[in-house]
Amino acid sequence: MCIILAAYDCHPDYFLVVAANRDEFYARPSAPAGFWEDYTDLLAGRDLERSGTWLGITKRGRFAALTNYRDPASYKAGARSRGLLVREYLCFPGHPEVFLEALDGVREEYNGFNLLLLDGKSMWYYSSRTGRTDRLGPGVYGLSNHLLDTPWPKVVRGKEEFQRILGGRGEVTAERLFELLSDREPARDEELPRTGVSLEWERLLSPIFIGSETYGTRASTVLLAERHGRVRFYERSFTAGGRRTGKDAFYEFYLDRAGRC
Repeated sequence: MCIILAAYDCHPDYFLVVAANRDEFYARPSAPAGFWEDYTDLLAGRDLERSGTWLGITKRGRFAALTNYRDPASYKAGARSRGLLVREYLCFPGHPEVFLEALDGVREEYNGFNLLLLDGKSMWYYSSRTGRTDRLGPGVYGLSNHLLDTPWPKVVRGKEEFQRILGGRGEVTAERLFELLSDREPARDEELPRTGVSLEWERLLSPIFIGSETYGTRASTVLLAERHGRVRFYERSFTAGGRRTGKDAFYEFYLDRAGRC
């Protein structure tokens, strides 16, 4: 996942709104979003190489999303898959802070990552880079491959448009959020971060939507969780060059009483 925009407890109709793009090599096999046969409460896409996921929600109202922290100099071969963290949290019965306290003790087993977690009542952010756990207040947040709300051009532009959609007079619709997620405008060279990859790669990775022939946005996800408990989950899948696969997914359900926002 390369960009996550999240509005938490700050809209009159929605407890949570998420617009997110997952970026990955096209050669890595994955399954589109669906309820998992082995975890029937869990709705998410699935990485078929390591069995984890990048973003998901359960019928009890637990939500989790992950981004990698981009720093090739600290890459560890053979590290545990970061996508397993999302799966493990969504199946975890306890409080997010308890999960993160345990995770902090083993964070060196993974390459760098960021996590956003929700248990239906509170939202949390954790970065393996800092080892810090933050409980988030109501607001709009942007996360890419650095720390939360780091002002990379894609995060700044994405948050601005996200807030316009949320605060405008029109209805907050999946289509408007997918339009935001389809923005392929690259950043100017002078705005690019310096994360240890080549200038060519910094340019390639700078848009909200990435569409090269080998690496790019594989899935765009929109999540609308209403205050009265209805959840709508939309996913669009893409292949090389940013072409839609036609394997779109849509799920609608009401949260179980215990997890209702």
